[in-house]
This record gives sequence, C-alpha cells and structure tokens, in this order.
Amino acid sequence: VSLSSGSQRAPEGAVPPLGLAGDTNGVLYLSLIAEAMKINQNTVLQGQKVTLVPYTSAHVPRYHEWMQSEELQRLTASEPLSLEQEYEMQRSWRDDADKCTFIVLDAERWSGQACADEGCMVGDVNLFLTDAEDPTLGEIEIMIAESSYRGRGFGKEATLMMMSYGKRKLGITKFEAKIGQENEASICMFKKLHFKEVALNSVFQEVTLRLDVSDQERRWLLEQTNHVEEKSYVELKLPAGVPET
Repeated sequence: VSLSSGSQRAPEGAVPPLGLAGDTNGVLYLSLIAEAMKINQNTVLQGQKVTLVPYTSAHVPRYHEWMQSEELQRLTASEPLSLEQEYEMQRSWRDDADKCTFIVLDAERWSGQACADEGCMVGDVNLFLTDAEDPTLGEIEIMIAESSYRGRGFGKEATLMMMSYGKRKLGITKFEAKIGQENEASICMFKKLHFKEVALNSVFQEVTLRLDVSDQERRWLLEQTNHVEEKSYVELKLPAGVPET
C-alpha cells in the first residue's frame, strides 16, 4: 500500500507568516517560494503509468468518497470530513502558499480523454513546507486510494515525479516523509527511493524518512523522470477546436 500518513490533511498554516522570517532578503526569498508553490495550478505531468493534474473542485466528490474508508483514515491519520469541509480543504491546497498537490490519474485510461478525471483518479501526492527557516525542506506524501492500483508502481512513479517537480520548480533540496510504523509497504517504497530512516516517534507511532538531494541524487532523480512531459491542464481539457478564453 503506497500511503504516507496525513495525505491531504496537513496541518493548516504549516509555515508561520512570512514576516517571521527575519531579514528582508529572507522574507523576499520566502515570498518567492510562496508564489512558486502555486505554480502547478495549470500543470499536467504525464508519466508512463500516472498523470498528475491539479486538485480542483471537480475532484472533491470522488476524494470525499475515498476518505470515508476507515482504512484510509487510519493510514493517513485523518478524521472524516463533511463534503463541504472537503471543498474547503481543496481550496486550502489550491490557495495556501505552503502547499502543493496533484491528483494522481491512471495515465492509460486518461490519455486521449477516454475518461474524465474523476473516473481515472487513483490517489494524490503532496508537498508542503513545514519549516519557515528552511524553505528548501519539503514534506512529501503519497496516497494510492484505489486498492486495485497498489503494488503496481503507481505510487513510486507519482512520488518520483513530485520529487523531480519539487526539485526543479520549487527549489526543494531535502525531502521528508512521515509514515505510520505499521505501514511497512510505504516505508519500503520510500527506502527504495533512497530515503533513510532518521527518526522514530513512539508517541505517534510514526517513522520519519529523509532524502537530501546531492548532485548524485539529483542526476538519479532526473534519470528516473526523464520520460515525464509537462503540459498545460487548460489546453488539454479544452475540446478540439474550442479556443481558450
């Protein structure tokens, strides 16, 4: 099961207001990072197994269905939300400067618009900033909610694509993943992606894994994702022959 705890349920306001950063240069840098975290609003990342698209209101009903599952609630350390609360959460992920999220689609089913996003959804992948002092540190989460897609490499590719995007577009050079101790499949997947276990929280029964992107790791990450194509979500969603407004 490719699931890391807390998916889509990151604490509100994970990063304090930018003014707390101190010197002017620091505030400016954090402001640039804040804007960068929103740049995926019209971004599609197309891989071999998965396509990543921005999390929009159209995805919320299906996402809400997923999160009624007690298994997913347990694995993501989440409480069930009402549908309206889920819409509010989606708006938070769209607008907040410290969060970046994509919905994971089955690339084969979605290609050529064979089915709408909602019918191709398999999970989500997120990055969020947790340290106002260090905007190069990003916490990453992956959830493959559709059980039939687990153990087939969908979570691995989605995670690699998000890491590459975070490195190239957001300036993330250090990744952390916090996963429930019992979630052995997810821990194993992150270790295969070169993450190392750095902490164990016995109170929350949670393992923290970390990857610092050295030059060697950066080259490896680029090699793993050199097949990924970045496109415009608006253009892909427009019917043929309809001009963009």
